[in-house]
Amino acid sequence: MSLLFDGRVVLVTGAGGGLGKEYALAFAERGASVVVNDLGADTKGGGKSSAAADKVVEEIRAKGGKAVANYDSVEEGEKLVQAALDAFGRIDIVVNNAGILRDRSFVRTSDLDWDLIQRVHLRGSFLVTRAAWNHMKNQKYGRIIMTASAAGIYGNFGQANYSAAKLGLLGLSNTLAIEGRKYNIHCNTIAPVAGSRLTETVMPPDLVAALKPEYVAPMVLWLCHEQCQENGGLFEVGAGWIGKLRWERTQGCITRQKNQPMTPEVVRDQWDKVCDFTDSTKPTSIQESLQSVVSVLSKVESGQDITASSTSAPVASPNPGTNPTAAVGQNLPPTTFTFSHTQCILYALGVGMSTKDPDHLRFLYEGHPDFGCLPTFGVIPSQAAMMEGGLSSLPGLNIDLTQVLHGEQYLELYKPLPTSGQLTSKATVADILDKGSGAVILLDVKTYHGDELLCFNQFSVFVVGAGGFGGKRTSEKAKPHVPPPQRAPDAVLVDSTTNDQAALYRLSGDWNPLHIDPSFAAMGGFQAPILHGLCSFGFAARHVLKHFAGNDPSKFKAIKVRFVKPVMPGQSLQTEMWKEGSRVHIQCKVKETGALVLSGGYVDLHETAEKSPGGAQAALESELLFTEISRRIRDSGGDLVKKVNAIFGWEITKDGETVGEWTIDLKNGSGALHRGAYGGKCDVTYTVSDEDFVEIVRGKLNAQKAFFSGKLKIRGNVMLGQKLEVILKDPARL
Repeated sequence: MSLLFDGRVVLVTGAGGGLGKEYALAFAERGASVVVNDLGADTKGGGKSSAAADKVVEEIRAKGGKAVANYDSVEEGEKLVQAALDAFGRIDIVVNNAGILRDRSFVRTSDLDWDLIQRVHLRGSFLVTRAAWNHMKNQKYGRIIMTASAAGIYGNFGQANYSAAKLGLLGLSNTLAIEGRKYNIHCNTIAPVAGSRLTETVMPPDLVAALKPEYVAPMVLWLCHEQCQENGGLFEVGAGWIGKLRWERTQGCITRQKNQPMTPEVVRDQWDKVCDFTDSTKPTSIQESLQSVVSVLSKVESGQDITASSTSAPVASPNPGTNPTAAVGQNLPPTTFTFSHTQCILYALGVGMSTKDPDHLRFLYEGHPDFGCLPTFGVIPSQAAMMEGGLSSLPGLNIDLTQVLHGEQYLELYKPLPTSGQLTSKATVADILDKGSGAVILLDVKTYHGDELLCFNQFSVFVVGAGGFGGKRTSEKAKPHVPPPQRAPDAVLVDSTTNDQAALYRLSGDWNPLHIDPSFAAMGGFQAPILHGLCSFGFAARHVLKHFAGNDPSKFKAIKVRFVKPVMPGQSLQTEMWKEGSRVHIQCKVKETGALVLSGGYVDLHETAEKSPGGAQAALESELLFTEISRRIRDSGGDLVKKVNAIFGWEITKDGETVGEWTIDLKNGSGALHRGAYGGKCDVTYTVSDEDFVEIVRGKLNAQKAFFSGKLKIRGNVMLGQKLEVILKDPARL
């Protein structure tokens, strides 16, 4: 499916030539309305002309596109954005591309040389973006591009002023990415390599001619499209090649001890370790950066003899405490778990189920005719193997349980879980992997109900500081995580956690104080107690169970996830799902920040659970109707939200089976249409067959008659249906 920008308004600065011109033409060709900004100055910032911008606008209009010219300096950012508002009524995308050069060796750089570069590149991008920010925030949508340079990333002789401004843009972009997440404003940075007026001074002519701007524009368009969820990224792009960059940090080395002075001699003696990138880390946030420092403070204040140790553990020499030969294959003492329906209900509440949703009652009320246990409750009886300290007692595993992190989890059910009884779990060390800075232990746990095998868990746990023993890095015994398909999700469900979610979930047996004690969480570098990874795991699993298996536990076979980042209680969990055969690929994000918390996951369903693969929806006649409805919502610019202020759910059926679901959100932001069920409560929900819905829209089937005959079922506020006329009118176009 082509990436189109119909209804979007784009502002491109410095669009009179080179990269900016190519961006403007490409956006216009794909349906965007474009503001072509260019001051018409020379490469050093002198002079002014309207000719460059006018020529690009003429070219766009000659091809049937929509564009207006703007000749203001980026230092007058408000004027640029106002030009977009005056011409097209909104601003969706800002590409900060304008720039000049005043190359000088550092010693010859004048105040003017320095100030002009900062004003145009850094301050200009700031002013233009700030002018657009509140408009994007109010409409809950925005895409911003900052243009850095290899000179800013790596430095370049004679470009101290330019390099400083370009790297400054990266810092600006990183912060905007954080502040804009909850408003669906994404900001990314590119460092393009292309032939232009600015690069012709530092590249030979034949190379300038070969590095065409058209090899950069597709990357910019992708980053600015609503389908792209990239945020806070840095990319080098040119000649048809694209690469993503990230920060890398050594393990580091602690060079002081408690109550002793830190000396330059110790720094000198440990310098090789300070600079050793073996088993380096890749921090992605200021929280991750500070966490290492907090860890150091804890170790120093404990009085440990840590001079010359790294921030996590020595990695230069083998760890004598880990011996895979002695540990692999060892069995832990069996554990028993006795439970009643109370524990099943408590777990369901712990993973976010609520009596507000009638579908949840079968997991919350022991008197319900279909009362059952959530499938992911299967992790609860098996986790006692770790909680009771059995791992640390095994030969070959000299580990500190306070340094154990949960990395991945696999659960497979062989039959639905009972709602009471006594279960026995038997754990075996399946394998141990050497990751340098730590060890990964694969713990296989089989849980029995009497003599019957009920379920299997594989815990993948990372033990900080237990690596460096010279072992293997991968294992064929590990249940692999699998990346999701490269397409938009087939369904997305969102649930809010409560501020007490972790306090509630821990009652199912995970008593780690990290999830309840603020002072303990602070020692780990967290601002507050975090949610259990297995709690997020439970949220994601029940989203799949609801959407693709009708909340029937017997259809649930297995689940695998990888834990990526923590969730704070009170945040919303967004599960994205892709159905392929009997497997539903999943990943889970924090909705407010966009941070990925569960990755590479999937839920396997028994074949009888197959209902509505993505391909089934593609064959629906109503698909085209919803596509047109989506366009009308976008074109309304938020007017429909003001007129309607409601959320409508649609369940499309074939032969009595639900084969497609859509949500028309005319309450939030500028309005939107989503494929899939709504994560919250719709104001009104319609259930109708694919054929009947098409007939109703065409006017061949009266909606009122369809309702009374049972062909159209409505739940919620029936009267709100009258407001749908504003988007269903003009059926010929639909």
